[in-house]
Amino acid sequence: MAETILEIKDLSAGIAQEDGGEILHHIDLTVGSGETHVLMGHNGAGKSTLGNVIMGSPVYKVNSGKIFFDGEDITELSVDARAKKGIFLSFQNPLEVPGLSLEAFLRNAIREKTGKPVKIFQFKKRMEEVLKLLDMDPSYVERDLNVGFSGGEKKKAEIFQLLMLEPKLAILDETDSGLDVDAVRTVSKGIEIFQKNGGTLLIITHSTRILDSLTVDHTHVLVDGKIVAQGDGSLVNEINEGGYSKYIK
Repeated sequence: MAETILEIKDLSAGIAQEDGGEILHHIDLTVGSGETHVLMGHNGAGKSTLGNVIMGSPVYKVNSGKIFFDGEDITELSVDARAKKGIFLSFQNPLEVPGLSLEAFLRNAIREKTGKPVKIFQFKKRMEEVLKLLDMDPSYVERDLNVGFSGGEKKKAEIFQLLMLEPKLAILDETDSGLDVDAVRTVSKGIEIFQKNGGTLLIITHSTRILDSLTVDHTHVLVDGKIVAQGDGSLVNEINEGGYSKYIK
């Protein structure tokens, strides 16, 4: 049995504003190291909210319950503290950061994560390896972070960051949303590499294109902020065939 890396106990959460209301209700979720979990549900079910709450986004507040990572209670930790501990969240709509190149961003992120100076030769060699793995143009890393990138380029850049940062847990939020076939292939390849290297994944999606090349260990169905069904990878196929109607009812 895999060692537990993420444990969510009786978690309820909502928008940080007083009148924001509650979105997640009494969520229990355990993720083992090296496992791939898929969180599925219709639009508005609370999937992205859960990903953001795990990451510590200040937009949301935990009303009750606890989040443990590597055995440590991280419920009150900031986003940057969680990132340093090895949690990575990809966004549906990655932000543009003018004046900061992708290469400089990654160099700073690695330094913050490790607390040590980045060895430039090794860093550049690793960048070249990952760019080749993903069939990405080397000019990507010289461009300002996500500025002028197409939707597909932004998602590719995030998978590039994932392989460079090598987090303990990657939360991928609708990573294949809006991508064409070629972009999905590139993104899927990167995720597959991360998985085969022992990476732990929580994939948030209502589509399943990105799962075709992956081994799914556990599937969770979220409806109106509650996990209403759980199973193995076969549950993904069941939802593909029958949709969410029986769970919503």
